[in-house]
Amino acid sequence: MGLFHTISPPEPKLPEFQQLLFEARDRVAYITLNRPDVTNALSIQLSNDLTKAVEYLRDSEAFNVVVIKGAGGNFCAGDDLTEMGSGAWGNGNQVMRRVRFYQHMANTLEELDKVTICAVDGYCVGGGLEITMACDFVICTERARWGMPEVDWGITPGWGGTTRMARLIGRRKTKEINLLGALHPARRGVELGLFSRIVDNDALDEETAKLVDLLLMKNQQGVRQLKFMINKNVETDLYTAQGFEALGAALTGTVLGGWEVPDADGKHGWHDYKSKDPNSAIRKRREAALDFWVD
Repeated sequence: MGLFHTISPPEPKLPEFQQLLFEARDRVAYITLNRPDVTNALSIQLSNDLTKAVEYLRDSEAFNVVVIKGAGGNFCAGDDLTEMGSGAWGNGNQVMRRVRFYQHMANTLEELDKVTICAVDGYCVGGGLEITMACDFVICTERARWGMPEVDWGITPGWGGTTRMARLIGRRKTKEINLLGALHPARRGVELGLFSRIVDNDALDEETAKLVDLLLMKNQQGVRQLKFMINKNVETDLYTAQGFEALGAALTGTVLGGWEVPDADGKHGWHDYKSKDPNSAIRKRREAALDFWVD
């Protein structure tokens, strides 16, 4: 019996989607952006669907890997400009609220305790590129083209095109990508560090499957710890980051069996306290602390 009495929460109910396909294959979730007639542009509905999918994955313990791809030979052309131009996003305050909603989606995607893979074919621009930057691995085909063209539409990126990109490739290159608005070949994405690997145009599914298989062979608790530490450490100073590493090592040692630390209680304090045993060490220390330095 473990140190703690654990109760596994029920699995969340899979939401219904209108413009997104969701497929569960054992421990792998496959998300397909499904508006191929408009290069999988992120309509309000598709963005809502994607947010629901990411939140579902956040709350689920059924998956270890998530694969995101686009239907019809393209990944994603970014936000749907026809909707934006029609006024569907609303006034300035409503636009800000929607951008913050998209930031929530990207942040939640980045923080998932699963490994996330983007399988990119064709166009990957604007919001589509922002999705990839919130993921752990990005595999792209040779014909993939990417960029941040918002500058030429008179708008600015809202959920990673300047912030995550600058953290991934630096300030100067981020200015080049955003201020010029060019569409770049897949190779440059790998060279800059935005993409993980380029494959032949007909090998995307095969290479993605190989990566998934390898990841599923790993110690999943170790994978979760590594992802958490790397994501958090990159945003902080060296000594704080080393603190995460030290705590991660301690957690690893505990999970692997070394939980019996001599001067630790060895059990949850509440179980001892509620026993009403007057000789309980935990009850005594709690009572000793109640009025200490409260004058």
